[in-house]
Amino acid sequence: MTALFINSFTLICLLIALSRDRAKTKRALIIALKSFFNIFPTILLIIILIGLLLGFVPQSQISKIVGEQASFWGILVVAFLGAILHIPSLISFPLAAALLKSGATVTSVAVFITTLTMIGMVTLPLEVRELGKKMALLRNGISFLIAIIIGIIMGVIL
Repeated sequence: MTALFINSFTLICLLIALSRDRAKTKRALIIALKSFFNIFPTILLIIILIGLLLGFVPQSQISKIVGEQASFWGILVVAFLGAILHIPSLISFPLAAALLKSGATVTSVAVFITTLTMIGMVTLPLEVRELGKKMALLRNGISFLIAIIIGIIMGVIL
């Protein structure tokens, strides 16, 4: 139902844009297609890696690391993974769903997604250049702590 709503809304917006300025809408669609084809190989690779991970790593192992059996160390493991990996948010949500189905806790998944989106080890050199070393490290460190707090709160609420 949600996908139907989103796709319908998008189609309506596209039709409105076409009626207002056909040339600008065409340019925007071309840019969108180019962007799609630029990120498609990365998305495909990540989907394949997720499939391999879920195919070869037993659910019991996933549950042991990030499930109910895991301690606070499991939360730290996914927090560091989220901070280090550079995965588009679009892919992180299906990965999170797959982890939940494989026995991961809501806390672990919330920490993973939060660190994935808030902390940028890949972009850290750019942050250091733009913000300065102290500010970039402070921002990432505080974001890391906040991600763990968010995960714990989500685990308690849900």
